[in-house]
Amino acid sequence: MIDKTELALLAEAAKEIRKKTLDMIGFLGVGHIGGALSIADLLAVLYFREMRTDPANPRWEGRDRLVLSKGHAGPALYSALAMKGFFPEEWLHTLNLGGSNLPSHCDRNKTPGIDMTTGSLGQGISAACGIALANRIDRRDVFTFAIVGDGETNEGQVWEAAMFAAHAGLGKLIAFTDNNKMQIDGLTADVSGIECLEAKWSAFGWETSRIDGHDIGAIVQAIEKAKVGAEAADAGAKAKPTMIILDTVKGKGAAFCEGQVASHNMNFDYETAKKAIADLDR
Repeated sequence: MIDKTELALLAEAAKEIRKKTLDMIGFLGVGHIGGALSIADLLAVLYFREMRTDPANPRWEGRDRLVLSKGHAGPALYSALAMKGFFPEEWLHTLNLGGSNLPSHCDRNKTPGIDMTTGSLGQGISAACGIALANRIDRRDVFTFAIVGDGETNEGQVWEAAMFAAHAGLGKLIAFTDNNKMQIDGLTADVSGIECLEAKWSAFGWETSRIDGHDIGAIVQAIEKAKVGAEAADAGAKAKPTMIILDTVKGKGAAFCEGQVASHNMNFDYETAKKAIADLDR
């Protein structure tokens, strides 16, 4: 359970992630704003409640891992990592500049706190399976989290990973689909429809749920349920990976790009960003 005080703190963290993401992309003038803003609530829950991390030791073996398979949403993850102290917040204004430690897509060799390099869509969930399996082999009592995009789910490799994870009984793999219903080429339903997602993931042998991806309480409850299931598996029950489908809005929280296909990768100036940030504080 989560009390009202913690719920308010997590909501504030999500708002701050959105503000920092708008600021860094607006400062640069272009970026993947839509799919970054749609996962801000999830990242707030993961980094400020659910995940064990150590900003002073980003490669700590006892940490939980996160693979952002939709690597183009890296700016939202960078915001959360900066807020946690993995690197100075001053780095945020170096996004995608020459020599930056913050490329537009996640790179584990450049950015403290990034567990897997991603950006080639479809590959991240496979990497998460490998990480979860390696942690089990090494007897690490840790969780592996992964975030995939709904458009990314068009990739066949996602379903190969789904099949493998269930076969291997990766009970400590908890994944999320950012189901914002849009991708670079248009509405996901028009490009290559993926519904019904719950039935698909369940058919592949995953524990599956579907929630409002902007309801922080619902996100917490879904993750806690998945963790309880993983612990039961450790005690002898059949282990299943978990897929939590998040119904989200692309560009959530910024009126100039909310619900727009064009927000997948959008040009906007710093004044637009600052206005959107001010609106979040109203």
